[in-house]
Amino acid sequence: MKKSIFIMLLLLPCFLFFNGCTSSSSKKVISIGSKNFTESFLTSEMYALVLENEGFKVERKFNLGATAIAHQALLNGDIDLYPEYTGNALTNILKKESISNKDNVFNIIKKEYKKKFKLDILNQTPLNNTQAIAVTKKIAEKYNLKTLSNLSSTADNIILGCPPEFQQRPDGIVGLKNIYGDFNFKSVNSYDIGLRYVALNNNEIDATVAFTTDGQIKAYDLVVLEDDKNLWPAYHIIPVIRQSALKQYPEIENLLNKLNSLLTDETMQELNWKVDGNKREYEDVAKEFLIKNKLLDNK
Repeated sequence: MKKSIFIMLLLLPCFLFFNGCTSSSSKKVISIGSKNFTESFLTSEMYALVLENEGFKVERKFNLGATAIAHQALLNGDIDLYPEYTGNALTNILKKESISNKDNVFNIIKKEYKKKFKLDILNQTPLNNTQAIAVTKKIAEKYNLKTLSNLSSTADNIILGCPPEFQQRPDGIVGLKNIYGDFNFKSVNSYDIGLRYVALNNNEIDATVAFTTDGQIKAYDLVVLEDDKNLWPAYHIIPVIRQSALKQYPEIENLLNKLNSLLTDETMQELNWKVDGNKREYEDVAKEFLIKNKLLDNK
């Protein structure tokens, strides 16, 4: 009897070791990447938290860089999933002409990514982080501005703030003139993105080039002019995931589709501003949003 107990005590550490290995290896593991800006950090962190809440072990590989780097990391198997934009996927990755119809863009990407890269595309968000021109309410009321067509007819009264390359880019002033006709601003001043909004708020300029989910739009109560002739393509967020990962963990699709359905322009403007304007940590902002929308347990 004593001999049996002695043997069992000797074998107990081995049993615990192998049992621990079995438990660890059976855990669902997913690797999530992000690009190198606030909105991508927020979105990727929300993906991670939602999946962790469902029992996944998430490896965060954030701040990868631009589109090409994140895409290559996915192809190399360094990550399993990251948030991309439909416009980037279409023009930067697939090298196709820009298309403004969001459903056409989505269908092309979904088909081509599956065929060329063995990657799956989950549902796109309502938010469309495309290029835009924003003005203050005062300027919008003064010149009755609601659309870019309205702006084109009074552009000679407007001082525009924009990045330096906007004057030469085909989707910049060149594109505005091609699509909307005469589009001659009173003057065009070059600013970095943060400084453009400061200049607009200080009445140094009358309009600024923007992206439709910029936090400053909501914070400064700006008016985004409608691109009524569809110059700029759709830039909806799409989760891009390796087919092998989705096949192994099919539940990811419903979990992320549910989250994506909540991400509107106004929602993301608010979340971006909490990080960029209020200087809060993106992890805290992401967690707070998920708890509020009952996608994360309040622990």
